[in-house]
Amino acid sequence: MDRVYEIPEEPSLDPISSLEENVIRGANPRFTFPFGILFSTFLYCGEAASALYVVRIYRKNSETYWMAYTFSFFMFSSIMVQLTLIFVHRDLAKDKPLSLFMHLILLGPVIRCLEAMIKYLTLWKKEGQEEPYVSLTRKKMLINGEEVLIEWEVGHSIRTLAMHRNAYKRMSQIQAFLGSVPQLTYQLYVTLISAEVPLGRAVLMVFSLISVTYGATLCNMLAIQIKYDEYKIRLGPLEVLCITIWRTLEITSRLMILVLFSATLKLKALPFLLLNFLIILFEPWVKFWRSGAQMPNNIEKNFSRVGTLVVLISITVLYAGINFSCWSALQLKLADRDLVDKGQNWGHMGLHYSVRLVENVIMVLVFKFFGVKVLLNYCHSLIALQLIIAYLISIGFMLLFFQYLHPLRSLFTHNVVDYLHCVCCRRHPRGRVEDLEPSVDAETRQSIV
Repeated sequence: MDRVYEIPEEPSLDPISSLEENVIRGANPRFTFPFGILFSTFLYCGEAASALYVVRIYRKNSETYWMAYTFSFFMFSSIMVQLTLIFVHRDLAKDKPLSLFMHLILLGPVIRCLEAMIKYLTLWKKEGQEEPYVSLTRKKMLINGEEVLIEWEVGHSIRTLAMHRNAYKRMSQIQAFLGSVPQLTYQLYVTLISAEVPLGRAVLMVFSLISVTYGATLCNMLAIQIKYDEYKIRLGPLEVLCITIWRTLEITSRLMILVLFSATLKLKALPFLLLNFLIILFEPWVKFWRSGAQMPNNIEKNFSRVGTLVVLISITVLYAGINFSCWSALQLKLADRDLVDKGQNWGHMGLHYSVRLVENVIMVLVFKFFGVKVLLNYCHSLIALQLIIAYLISIGFMLLFFQYLHPLRSLFTHNVVDYLHCVCCRRHPRGRVEDLEPSVDAETRQSIV
């Protein structure tokens, strides 16, 4: 786990203590309270408890289909969460019967949270003492626009605590997009057709919405870390706020449009939604088969080809689940050793949002012209307009983030304005010969951000 560690938010640099040329010795890493682990565990337990309560209510009211779908979404996401934690911690090769038993009864996040808290308290008691086992870690960092290579000593205990954080970040994404998204969508659908919002269902929808927003925000942060794994990434409050607003508007508007579309067409909407999901699911595999590449064997050294295939299928399902509700911020590339395309991919991002915008407009128009008035006591035209505007505002916040707030925007070969300028130039070719020659300003311009 070479990439799983923490380093200081504001490292103190000491050029005199450089071990070699162009390498700066950084201060020892600080450990912080694992708020993210506690929050992820709270969301998991809250959503699980509220889902089981709603299942009990549905069963009591003899609403078999509602009960079955609610329980299925809960079980699928819970099982995937347990498998994710086991995979990240490599528990199958360790003798930990208690942990495996807790995972078996779907309480793995709770025992992992306790382990992380114990590790934090141990570090807190030993603060100031040198650890006997340390490792050296190097990262690039942008200081005043220049790349600096910094080296840290990372203790074994801090690395273990950071591994817990890394596992919970992955867990939160699994829970959000494989559990909370379908759960929230279905409960909203049930609310529309039943025209009532009982307390239990409202609590479940609130937990699901928070989980989806949190998972989507983490998705952006992890995408940046994966693309720029050689750099120390530091996101400030303004950047996190921009990502949160962007993802909240994008997901809520998208899910509401899906719910209104499904409530309007009922079972007739299923083929359209299923085809949409299958296209996203099989796209990486089609590209992989067309490339003629071999199946990657660097996922886990102890895995057989069948195990590797199962992991790749799970990753693809997660990728499809993310892209079905929002942009994944990464392009899956199964033929690559790292399984992702680390390029900026403005074209992929533009294609995704263009297709989703067209889809949303079509589904909103279907709701406007064919929606049953019993569903809502509000003006359909106003609802449709508000949803499209919310989605367009989310795209605006996305462009704002990549143009001005991305932590490594100075590394972009081209930024958002450059890409939009190129698209406009392709659509409106210049008529004069002298205009076709690049100007001096265009040649010297490099990613003005």
